[in-house]
Amino acid sequence: MQPATLPAMLSGGNELEMRFAVALLQFLEYEPNDEQNELIAGFARFCVSCRGNWLLLLNGYAGTGKTSLTGALVKTLSAFGMKSVLLAPTGRAAKVFSEYAGHPAYTIHRKIYRQQSYSPEDYGGFNVAENKHTDTIFIVDEASMVANTNTDGGAVFGTGRLLDDLIHYVYSGNGCRLIMLGDSAQLPPVGLEQSPALDARVLSGYGLQVMPFTLHKVARQRGDSGVLENATLLRMAIEAYCCGEVTDLDPPVLRLRGYDDIRSISSEYLIDELGSSYDRLGVRGTTLITRSNKRAAHFNLGIRNSIFYYEEELVAGDLLMVAKNNYLWSEQYEGLDFIANGEMARVVRVRGMEEARHGLRFATLELELPDHDVEVEAKAVLDALYSEAAALTREQSEMLYVSAMSQLVGDKRTRYRALKRDPYFNALQVKYGYAVTCHKAQGGQWEDVYIDMGGIPEEAFTTLQFYRWLYTAITRARTRVFLINSPLPAE
Repeated sequence: MQPATLPAMLSGGNELEMRFAVALLQFLEYEPNDEQNELIAGFARFCVSCRGNWLLLLNGYAGTGKTSLTGALVKTLSAFGMKSVLLAPTGRAAKVFSEYAGHPAYTIHRKIYRQQSYSPEDYGGFNVAENKHTDTIFIVDEASMVANTNTDGGAVFGTGRLLDDLIHYVYSGNGCRLIMLGDSAQLPPVGLEQSPALDARVLSGYGLQVMPFTLHKVARQRGDSGVLENATLLRMAIEAYCCGEVTDLDPPVLRLRGYDDIRSISSEYLIDELGSSYDRLGVRGTTLITRSNKRAAHFNLGIRNSIFYYEEELVAGDLLMVAKNNYLWSEQYEGLDFIANGEMARVVRVRGMEEARHGLRFATLELELPDHDVEVEAKAVLDALYSEAAALTREQSEMLYVSAMSQLVGDKRTRYRALKRDPYFNALQVKYGYAVTCHKAQGGQWEDVYIDMGGIPEEAFTTLQFYRWLYTAITRARTRVFLINSPLPAE
């Protein structure tokens, strides 16, 4: 049964809009609140009647129903014979999006870029592809992660500005439009204060007519979930600060009493708790989020040694995280244009170890990429495993470049082309993946999430960045959150 508020919200619309909204309600399977009704009416108007340079922007906070509403929208589009393409910034985010929408989802890069040129002697970058879709609605999830600055050290992909290229690609198609979904309380892209893809003013600057919606109201009772309760309190403080309602932030007071899905533990019990999570959920259902690459390296070694009792440097079953975009080892695998920074990989087999090549150590690995459901064979550099930097250090990278170039013959152009194909220079840079930074975890979800609260300066607790960091970390959990050595007040 349609809520009485829907007809009023769709006044001035047409019968098809009403039918679309009612169908979406049937797929939703629960009674929406007034805020959600307004969005449903907006979805109907945008999908049925809006043409030209329209864009729908949905900012939905944790627990407000964005996931279920988007899933119902995708089903409704399909039922009405309307074409849609689902996108996300990372492979992990695309997999999560696909699971809750019940529809295939792809990375933005895979969809909008095509390699410029390729031959055994050369390696081309990627240009923005021609959009051959017509009358298609592109839906981008986790839009808070979409940057508009080049983070890959060169314009390998299009202009190097992902948001620019995404907008250009979608609206160059005949009758194509864009829906951006995100959560502005989460961390923005590295180095930015705000997420440009969730900023209506930025999007309007492309000549688009932006239809903005924000979901504030929690769809279910916050008291049912300590994870949701604390995420909501953090989000409300972020909103108040960003809107100027308050000028200062106090250290957050966590609400833990009476909840069994969020609790504080000391490092003394960490190994036992983590071991229990791994026993029940495996490495895919458990993660540890920390503040820095240095602390992640420390936790990774501790987990391997104290929980899995791994003695060798790499073993079958090891969980790795790719630390830098790689364009060589994906070439022979259809649909895998590149292996992205932040991708998770599970070691299937260690095929061989090599010592002292270019001053570094290498191994040939068979890897499963669970976010893409594919296995690849690749050479990996092992020195990054223990690095407290994000990947190889600058000195190591320079040493590798100079040494690899010195072993190639021909003029500089010929050697540079050969370098692009060199398996050692292009070896995967990987780190252990049991503990990750919050930016690397963004877009993913795990059943149990352990959050390292140690080593955070006291003055950080009153910053917007910390509030967003903690909100993002907490909302990575589907089931339970464990706060490790939390110094924050709790009640």
